[in-house]
Amino acid sequence: MIEIIPVSSARERRAFVDLPWRLYKDDPNWIPPLRMDMMNTLNPKHNALLRLGPNCFFLARKDGQVVGRIGCGVDNLLNKAKGKNLGYITLFESIQDYEVAEALFDAAMNFLRSHGVETATGPQSPSNGDDYRGLLVDGFDGPPALLASYNPPWYQDYFEKYGFEKQFDRLGFWFDLDEIPEKLVRGAEIAQKRYKFTVRPVNLDNLESDILAIKHVVDKATPTEWPDMISPSLEEVRAEVKKLIPIAEPELVFIAEAEDGEPIGLSITLPDYNQIIKRMNGKIFPLGWLKFLYLKKKVNTARLFALMVIPEYHRKGVSAALYKYTMDAAKQRGYIGGDASSIHEFNLKIYNDALGSGGKAYRRFRVYQYKL
Repeated sequence: MIEIIPVSSARERRAFVDLPWRLYKDDPNWIPPLRMDMMNTLNPKHNALLRLGPNCFFLARKDGQVVGRIGCGVDNLLNKAKGKNLGYITLFESIQDYEVAEALFDAAMNFLRSHGVETATGPQSPSNGDDYRGLLVDGFDGPPALLASYNPPWYQDYFEKYGFEKQFDRLGFWFDLDEIPEKLVRGAEIAQKRYKFTVRPVNLDNLESDILAIKHVVDKATPTEWPDMISPSLEEVRAEVKKLIPIAEPELVFIAEAEDGEPIGLSITLPDYNQIIKRMNGKIFPLGWLKFLYLKKKVNTARLFALMVIPEYHRKGVSAALYKYTMDAAKQRGYIGGDASSIHEFNLKIYNDALGSGGKAYRRFRVYQYKL
């Protein structure tokens, strides 16, 4: 008998966070998340998404043991911007038993339906960021990059058996830094001379100015027709930047500027700290942070989180230059390669730029929808 309960107590929140350790204990590719970060994700005080509308997290129990989990909710800010009644699901996990998955989906759909949702989408990020967005459906042959989704192959069967349909895919690209295309190097140099733009690393000594530059690019580069994204507020950009400062390497974050100084593009890359996080087993204290600092210099791959160019500078080599500067900087740091995850399949401009810059599509993440 399967019992579904809403998460309401500290003990239930711990059970929600701890479940993957049991589900993935024999999977060498799984990367344990940091427990403290995941606990904060379930807390509206630390997770702004949970303050944007009704939400609920559920546990599934069978024979007295926790065997599954799911989160769901409504982003009223997104709905207002898109003029729709959408809901999301997130952080789904289940033992290999479809009845457990079905019971969890039922609970989430009933919750969303009770709040007027017409279409559920997901898996979405639990924090409205780039983390855990989409279900991994292709590319199970290695560990995930930092904050990228990872799940067993049978989750796809469970989603589709329940009635979820593909909304769109997001592609992960791999870049081998021993294979930087010569045409990329030449093309970036020609583009900078022809269109008179420059590329520079972020300046931490003038951080507020660069936060405004990032906000400017994000506002102009985020297409209004994208179904799952709206431009963040200045406060959200400022908070995200300040959250990344302790783990970011300024040499891997670039801003492109036009001749008149207008910010026209940006790229944000972090070291792929999953190489370290795997060895921390979800714990920062008492020794996890020391282990992180000790192993930090041993990281040899990177994760490109964002690359955006304003529409006026599409097809003018700005994205190629950002890729080129990022790869040069990563190679100088001794990195051997990097992941760029993830690019919407319908974002053909950036998709083709990734291919032209030497990227190889090697992972596929699917966002589903379910009509209520």
